[in-house]
Amino acid sequence: MSDVGINTTMRLIDRLREIVDDESLTEPDQVRVRMRSEIAEMLTDSSDVDPFPPDKPVALLVVGVNGAGKTTSIAKLVQVATDEGQNVMLAAADTFRAGAIEQIKIWGDRLGVPVITQQAGSDPGAVTFDAINAARARGVDLLIIDTAGRMHTTHNLMEELRKVRGIVEKNSDWFTERVLLVIDGTTGQNGLMQAKSFIESVQCNGVFLTKLDGTAKGGVALAIAGELGLPIWFIGTGEKASDMSAFDAEAFAEALLPDPAK
Repeated sequence: MSDVGINTTMRLIDRLREIVDDESLTEPDQVRVRMRSEIAEMLTDSSDVDPFPPDKPVALLVVGVNGAGKTTSIAKLVQVATDEGQNVMLAAADTFRAGAIEQIKIWGDRLGVPVITQQAGSDPGAVTFDAINAARARGVDLLIIDTAGRMHTTHNLMEELRKVRGIVEKNSDWFTERVLLVIDGTTGQNGLMQAKSFIESVQCNGVFLTKLDGTAKGGVALAIAGELGLPIWFIGTGEKASDMSAFDAEAFAEALLPDPAK
């Protein structure tokens, strides 16, 4: 029902068979409890990569396809960071759509943070380069770089994304680099294919899982964490800038496989 995917499901079932044999489990409720713990373990981040390490400014490249909720997710990250007293800057490197630049500017005005922009159609790499230099000059704690909503099947756009990532790597000795992939939690296995493509292109560090405010249970999170080893860092649960939270593996496992006694 939550569209976890056949590979991850079979891996879980095989593991559960081993547990049932090893622990001599006989009751369905016992198996359900162990399955929930296995799901939580699969979702637990073992990478030891802090999304926002406190000892150095962060340059965060945000990637994902159109419609995944990327711009809203950026706004949520800005809200959290500014609430913590951080100096934040945005870079509108999605230059393919004039509307994307305007969206970022609107959020920047609304949240009171500066936005580095150029005209629509300009080089996203140039925007990124300017933003890195401006962030360094202004002592910014967190630079968030928006990128074009590339379909993961579009070769030339993915190449452009690699170029932007390369500019960040070459010019961000002042910063810790992070790449955050935004995935729509309702997309099911297509979200897994998106994650594979973006990992190949730009080596993502973590996932922001969006649109978990509806009936979908976001089983793609289990597939991404289990098959790709990519940790889920944040979840979005609504449209407001405050509607996000850090990912909790045990709470998510409980939501995915609820205890009927509760």
